[in-house]
Amino acid sequence: MAEESSVVIDRGGSSWSDLWSKEDYLAIWLGFFLIFTCVIGYFYFGPKEKFTQTINTANKIQAEEEARAPFKTMAWYGAQDEKSRLRGSSGSEIGKFLGTWTKKPGSWNSNPVDSFVRSSAQANALNEQNMPKYMEAKAAEETALKGAEAAEAAAAAAMFQNQQLNDAAQAQIKSWRDAKKKAGDAKRKTENKPFNYIPTLIGLCAFFALIFGIGIKLMGQNAMRFAVGFSFVFFVSVIAYIFGGQTVAKQYGIGAEAWGIIIGMLIANTIRTPKWVLPACQVEFFIKTGLVLLGAEVLFSKIVAIGIPGIFVAWVVTPIVLITTFIFGQKVLKIPSKTLNIVISADMSVCGTSAAIATAAACRAKKEELTLSIGMSLVFTAIMMIVLPMVIKAIGLPEVLGGAWIGGTVDSTGAVAAAGAFLGEKALYVAATIKMIQNVMIGVTAFGVAMYWVLKVDREEGKKVSAMEIWHRFPKFVLGFLAVSILFSYLDAEMDPNMGAALLDQGVVRGGTRLFRDWFFALSFAAIGLSTNFRELAHYFKGGKPVILYVCGQSFNLVLTLVMAYIMFYLVFPDITARI
Repeated sequence: MAEESSVVIDRGGSSWSDLWSKEDYLAIWLGFFLIFTCVIGYFYFGPKEKFTQTINTANKIQAEEEARAPFKTMAWYGAQDEKSRLRGSSGSEIGKFLGTWTKKPGSWNSNPVDSFVRSSAQANALNEQNMPKYMEAKAAEETALKGAEAAEAAAAAAMFQNQQLNDAAQAQIKSWRDAKKKAGDAKRKTENKPFNYIPTLIGLCAFFALIFGIGIKLMGQNAMRFAVGFSFVFFVSVIAYIFGGQTVAKQYGIGAEAWGIIIGMLIANTIRTPKWVLPACQVEFFIKTGLVLLGAEVLFSKIVAIGIPGIFVAWVVTPIVLITTFIFGQKVLKIPSKTLNIVISADMSVCGTSAAIATAAACRAKKEELTLSIGMSLVFTAIMMIVLPMVIKAIGLPEVLGGAWIGGTVDSTGAVAAAGAFLGEKALYVAATIKMIQNVMIGVTAFGVAMYWVLKVDREEGKKVSAMEIWHRFPKFVLGFLAVSILFSYLDAEMDPNMGAALLDQGVVRGGTRLFRDWFFALSFAAIGLSTNFRELAHYFKGGKPVILYVCGQSFNLVLTLVMAYIMFYLVFPDITARI
């Protein structure tokens, strides 16, 4: 039926009861509940007072060192390290609790059981195996430390007036910092501990079944049937995480999202998804709640920090590519479904699956069209995550330019971070920030598509269009996404930067909202796969037009983003680039 194949099935008016009976609003309230819990836990029951003392002491040391020397001394870096070690996720009871009970299967090589169960003997064996590399790295760090101490002492003896000695000290300190980082990375590999995630996974499944089940009940559906089927959807998500944690799969960027769809579709199109599972395939409910939580990671301070160049790359290129790709699909490829055309265009040009969901809701695309778009996005994202950094390295692009190129073209936020890290710290920062800025376009795109569909595509000739029709069409969960973004931007602006990093970023977000968001996205992709029929998708692949649209649109996106990034970062605002 039409209602079952549409992403947004409510075509009628609205009332106050919608606030607690419609999916979009329930996604907002659930997202707000989780955010409120995390904020209260970290801000009022976390180690804020302890962190404040450490930050104040470290700031005092750094101020003294900045007054004493014309460069960052070893003591300055030591104070910085003290601040960097402040993490709400590991320094508070709420962080430890959430970290324990939201665990997902980890990495493994040859035995998938290693991803969720590790014995004491296995942990000790891994530690012993990695110990020689750590000892080697530690020895190199100690040697570099002595060199840095001697060089800084020589510069200090000359009252920091000898530029040659100052330069030598800075070079030695940098070598020590690099060696210290390598030793730290090696040490973490010797700190493996035994674990068993099975009990916590069962508990997490029950918790998710409860909170989403309440929403299902409020929507007038059978909560018990949902809970029973949800156990299977959760199980598929866990299997997807296990497959995504395999070392080769991770290397090629095939994560839990892709595996969720693949495994789900294999089940749906071979042995068939059991009927009792289908009530739990609440794709939109899962991912809309996750998108509300995503707002916590979109901060205005980050947008301002990278300046106008990043805004141009993210906010000027994106709508140009979106509109051009849609017109190309209609006028040149003549794709019969305008909804499929716009969902693919938004997915490819904005920020992948998140934009696809919002756009599909705004234009009321069919479930199969959304599935097709997301599937292509995951495939091309995995390819670009590997190929693009290699191309950037091969042609010798600067880190900032390479990072901007990656951030503006690679769809998934996780893939952007992985690809940017391959190039270096600067590239990672620029890529992740531009992708975050681009995420703001989710709401703008949804609103624009809703307006266009009401005023142009679905408008009946001779009928007046009211503002309420656009409101009915607009996906309300986007408002939750924007509200969370504004809230977290305010909290970030009001806090000391170091405290914000420790409690907000390394606490509420990384130790809370992002943990839930990752799971909700995994659940939605598993649900997509379990409710998708290959035969229904085949109709939309006719003539290969969707693939041609995606390839042509992404090619245009790659060229335009690179040109815009070069102009803005190196011709118009080189001073901003120099400060990155």
